[in-house]
Parts: sequence; structure tokens; C-alpha cells
Amino acid sequence: MSNRVPERLLELFRPAVRSEKPYIVPGARPVSVKLNQNESPFDLPPSLKRELLEAFFQIDFNRYPSEQPTRLIQALESNCGVEPGSVLVGNGSNELTYTLGLCFVEDGDPVITPTPMFALYESMVRLHGGTPISVGCQTDLQVDTDAIIAAIEQHDSKLTILATPSNPTGLAIPKKDIERVVRASNGFVVVDEAYHEFNPEGSALDLLMRHPNVIILRTLSKAYGLAGLRLGYLVARPAVIAEMMKSRLPFMVDRMAEQVGLLLLRHQDLVRDRVDQIKVYTAHLHQAMVERGDLEVLPTDTNFILFRADRDPGELLSELADKDVLVRNMGGYEQLRGFLRVTSGTPSENKAFLDALTSILG
Repeated sequence: MSNRVPERLLELFRPAVRSEKPYIVPGARPVSVKLNQNESPFDLPPSLKRELLEAFFQIDFNRYPSEQPTRLIQALESNCGVEPGSVLVGNGSNELTYTLGLCFVEDGDPVITPTPMFALYESMVRLHGGTPISVGCQTDLQVDTDAIIAAIEQHDSKLTILATPSNPTGLAIPKKDIERVVRASNGFVVVDEAYHEFNPEGSALDLLMRHPNVIILRTLSKAYGLAGLRLGYLVARPAVIAEMMKSRLPFMVDRMAEQVGLLLLRHQDLVRDRVDQIKVYTAHLHQAMVERGDLEVLPTDTNFILFRADRDPGELLSELADKDVLVRNMGGYEQLRGFLRVTSGTPSENKAFLDALTSILG
């Protein structure tokens, strides 16, 4: 039996789907020192895993979870200091970006997306029939606030997306600039705060209290170290959440993920301590890379660092992987061609990366 599918059947897919590419991390391979996806270097402590094991045995696997994870929603609302009905939880913040598309993007709708920005956003806009309006950054990779406001005024967009600190640049947007964008927009402004725990500017959550068109998007994958369990959440005014809830599929968050989220919210001291450690590790790694003298190393407000060597980035990535260290090639972003990105790991992981660099570059 042939596995061939007639072209006439493939042509039944929506053109917006056929023109996209699947999200796959390039260059990935099994290594001991994995520094390519901005993950926390810390797993849960064994004592907390044992506590979760007890919770695991209490779960009725034959029963559906709640349509929405009510207990986790309430805990997040309390943690954020917002009123009931202000939080929506998803299967990772990436999944919630598609909820934004379902709610706000129709055929031809312009969506303002500063570049470079996490590629999934523009893909989401195109898949929902919208048109990403890319606004270039300044020469130092900082967001061009004036250009964003000009694009908002020109297109009267229903949706503008900001990320602070940004993936892939690692740079935070000054809060006063975010508020300028919010004030200029008649539509919603989404502020992606995946790395807000590392942000020296602080969270934009307080803007939500003053401006009804602000939507905050967060994840538990980074500082909380739950990349493997998929939990993200969105914070907005209750009336906005109530409308967005109409687009949500039920049962998107399983019982175990909810239990882990609740556990870590009860251990905020552990999360804060680990964030403080990661900040120190990142600062030490950044300093060591600068002191080499043969790298262009960009500033960072996150747990990752962009750098460029006098070497083809693809070759350097491959040579590092051969030495059991995996980083990320950022050449898919026009403004970052030639750059690699390394996530700050544990001191031993960072040393392994620096040793591998020395072995390759001298």
C-alpha cells in the first residue's frame, strides 16, 4: 500500500496552514549540557516530588478534570493581587496565543508585532487570517516605541503584541514606553511577560489596574521550571476574561499539572531563591564571555545571552554540540544573523560551555 496522498486532498487544507512551517527547534540533539531553550537549570527538589507523588495517587484518572482549573486560577489571582475572574489558565502560554487569535484576529486584520519577536506570534496571526505588521527595532535591538505607536495609529489595530523582556533579544521595554503604547491604542495590548521574574523594569501588571485594554501573558515554564508540564496564564479585566472564555476548549489543563502549579505557588520562597541564583549565574557567565575579548556579547535582562563570534554560527553550534553543549542559532531572525544564544545553566553547565568555547576558539 502506497503512503502517497493525492495533491487534490492536500489542497483542501486552508492556504494559511499550507504556507506555514511547523515549529521545530533546529539543531537539537541529545547532549549533557542543554542550553538552547531558555529553561530553568533547576528541577523540582526531591521532597516536593515526593509530595506530588502522594497527590498523583489521589488522582482519579477515569474522571475529567474541571473544565477550567478553578483552584489554580484562584491561587494565581491571589498571587497577582487581582480580583476574581481576572485569570485564564492554558496548556502553556503558547497555547494561549491561539486563544488570542480566535478572539481578536479575522481575515485581513492587522496585528502590530515588533521585530525581532518570538516567531510563534506572527505564525498565529497568519493562521487566523490576519496580517502581521512588523515594526523594526532600533540599531541596539531596543523596541522602537515611536514606530509602534505610528503603526497603531496608521492601522487602528485591534491587537498589538509586546514582549518584555523579549525573546529573542533578551531586552526589557521601559514601563513608561509600554504605557505610551497602551495609551495610543484603541485595541488591546498584549504584554508577554514570560521572563518577568528576571526583569529589572518590573512587571507591567500594575498597568492593567489603570488601563482596561491591557492583557498580561505569563508562563510557569521559565522561572518556575515547569517547561515539561505546560502551564501558562493570562491576566486581564474580568469582563475581558469572560468573553475570552467563550473561545476556550474545556479540559486543557490536566489534574497533575494543576497540582504542580498549586504546589509551587505555595513555595514562592523556593522560586524567588532560584531566580536570584539564576541572575547571579547569568551575570557571571556574561562577564566571563565579555572578558574573553573575541566575542560580541549583548546585554541581557533575562536568563539567556546573545553572542557572536568570528565564526560561521552554524559551524560553531555544531562544534559545541560535538563537545556535548547545545546552544541556539538565531539566524532565523534577520536582525540576529550571525548570533547564537546560550541559556544560563548551573555553574558547572556554564563552565562546560565556556570550556567548549575555549577549546574551539582558543
